[in-house]
Amino acid sequence: MEDTQTPRGSTDRDGDDAEPAAASRLVGSDRVLAVLKELARYPEGVGLEELTRVIGSPKPTVHRALGALRRAGLAGQDARGRYLLGDEFLRMAFAHHEARPEHVRVRPVLEALAHRFGETAHYAVLDGREIVYRAKVDPPTGAVRLTSTIGGRNPAHATAVGKLLLAHRLDTLEAVRDWIGDSPLEPRTTHTCRTAEALHGELQAVRERGYALDDQENEPGVNCLAVPVYAASPTAPSGAVSVSALTYRTPLRTLAGAADEIRAALGPLAHPHR
Repeated sequence: MEDTQTPRGSTDRDGDDAEPAAASRLVGSDRVLAVLKELARYPEGVGLEELTRVIGSPKPTVHRALGALRRAGLAGQDARGRYLLGDEFLRMAFAHHEARPEHVRVRPVLEALAHRFGETAHYAVLDGREIVYRAKVDPPTGAVRLTSTIGGRNPAHATAVGKLLLAHRLDTLEAVRDWIGDSPLEPRTTHTCRTAEALHGELQAVRERGYALDDQENEPGVNCLAVPVYAASPTAPSGAVSVSALTYRTPLRTLAGAADEIRAALGPLAHPHR
């Protein structure tokens, strides 16, 4: 079943005739992107009625957004008429992901670490106040695995990867305070750093050790160790590799004791080149 027609009587302005044309176009683009992002939440597809309810826009608006996405190959419909991400979107996403040089170079290391520790290995980068997972390898065995996903985000101050990368950017208490600004640090658990002073102390420890630890600061029952990766810059880490472990399987002291082994697995990527 295909749905390519635009409903009769609908317009591109969605009743916003009082808005300037440029503003209306921007709103329309935002709506199309909102529909695209929402489709990603429904791998089995979603009906127009439900999508309209979730987006909170009139049905003709959502329908037109879906039409634009379908024409670009970024959305499609299954045999039941439910909407889902299109093959072209998936092709673009995976092609872009696979073309990242750091991902290609780090992936074998993640596989080796996941196999060695029986825990999940990540490669992540810093994006503002958050870290973004660019690659992930789950352990080959073990019934319990982490729910992190490629492209997923977590607060930088609550993660080993985030603290590792922040330590290379925020070397004074004043810099930490400026980075926090007016937005308080989110307390993900009772272990999370909540003040500039606490975070500054953590970053100092990271610089002294050369690696970062997450002692159940982002998620109860999960700890982590992260080391820097110098894949794109000769002097500054482009990201970090981490081993995230369930505390009952791999205590934090076990991860900390393996820091040199994890760095060794990265080889030249673990060291700056001056």
